[in-house]
Amino acid sequence: MRLKLPDLFYPWAAPILGAALRHWKARMPDSSGQPHKAGNGEDSIYWDKSKNRFIGAVSLGYTPAGKRHRPKVSGKTKTEVRLKLRELKKELDAGVKSSATYTVEQAVSDWLKHGLKGRDAASVLTYRSLANNHVVADLGKAKLRDLEPDAVDHWLDEKSMVLATSSLQMVLSILRRSITHAQRRGKVSRNVAELVETPEGRAGRPSKSLTLVQAKAALSAMPGSWIQAYLALSLLVGIRTEEVRPLTWNHVKLDVPDGTVPHIEVWRSVRRQGETKTRKSRRTLAMPQQLVVVLRALREAQRVQRRLLGLAWSDEDFVFGTDSGQQRTAEAVRRAFRALLKEAGFEDSRAWTPRELRTSFVSVLSDHGIPIEVIARVAGHSNTQVTEQVYRKQIRPVITQGAEAMDVIFPGTEEPGE
Repeated sequence: MRLKLPDLFYPWAAPILGAALRHWKARMPDSSGQPHKAGNGEDSIYWDKSKNRFIGAVSLGYTPAGKRHRPKVSGKTKTEVRLKLRELKKELDAGVKSSATYTVEQAVSDWLKHGLKGRDAASVLTYRSLANNHVVADLGKAKLRDLEPDAVDHWLDEKSMVLATSSLQMVLSILRRSITHAQRRGKVSRNVAELVETPEGRAGRPSKSLTLVQAKAALSAMPGSWIQAYLALSLLVGIRTEEVRPLTWNHVKLDVPDGTVPHIEVWRSVRRQGETKTRKSRRTLAMPQQLVVVLRALREAQRVQRRLLGLAWSDEDFVFGTDSGQQRTAEAVRRAFRALLKEAGFEDSRAWTPRELRTSFVSVLSDHGIPIEVIARVAGHSNTQVTEQVYRKQIRPVITQGAEAMDVIFPGTEEPGE
């Protein structure tokens, strides 16, 4: 005879009785007389009083050492634990062994250590600074497996109040590449940083250029000094700052045979392995007459200075090197450049940087009516369709348009004694 529970008793008693029945079945011996245990891949969820959380585990048999292999997750509710178990199984199926304790800081540290091999030392320093000051400082303690796209979005929104868009792109790139590095090593299954977009950051420092009056004043300041020659080369030829500092005399052709114009071979930079920014940046540029005069004077003064110091002079020396022949640092150039502008009468010389000599070069030529296509070609922009290729120890056809225009814009300079 089947026992029927009263209708008033059944609604609340049935769940309790059902749970008790399932527990009783789990404890019943199997055909071998042993209590039932979860099979491979079976889930178990239980309450851990010491942690005050639900614990979920997947039974995967035994390790080679004979220990039970039971990856675990935890959560405040059973529903949360079931969702985490589901994600854990997906990772296991994909062969990922993500760690519940592996943090964003560890991921970034591993990428900085192993993911930047062969990079220029200055680039590594920049990446490390951005990583430590923004990524690790804000997200470092977060468990990588638990990091959500919403958290990354919120972090980027906060950073957009203090960083320019370009810096935001760099810090997000660091996070993405760090997580990708962790993915390759099975530390995490997905890259949440790939699921977000870079917001618009603060407006960056606006680029500016010298007016024609300012340019003439700067060219007249500190005559005979290396920084005046540096400014003249940057302003009248328009090469990049990283191309000026490593320039050596054997790439400055001041004494040339008839039929050839004085020119500069822009073939090196301070970048990794001495390469220019792009392959198309390697170019040979004619020099305006004013620059030829300035550089000849600098070369002679440098020879005299080397002789006084008891040092040999070589055409492999840096054009703008120190007295002992070392390459000048970017900071040394910046200080000297601002000192020159101060002598030239600039009210706020600290508001200018050597990089703006290149923008000034472009602006002066553009104001003079030179077509933008010609300016881009002389400047060595990567999107210019340049037909010639540059080969070391081979002078390619010299680009003369920029020098010819500068001779018209800044006329009247003669060789000493002429």
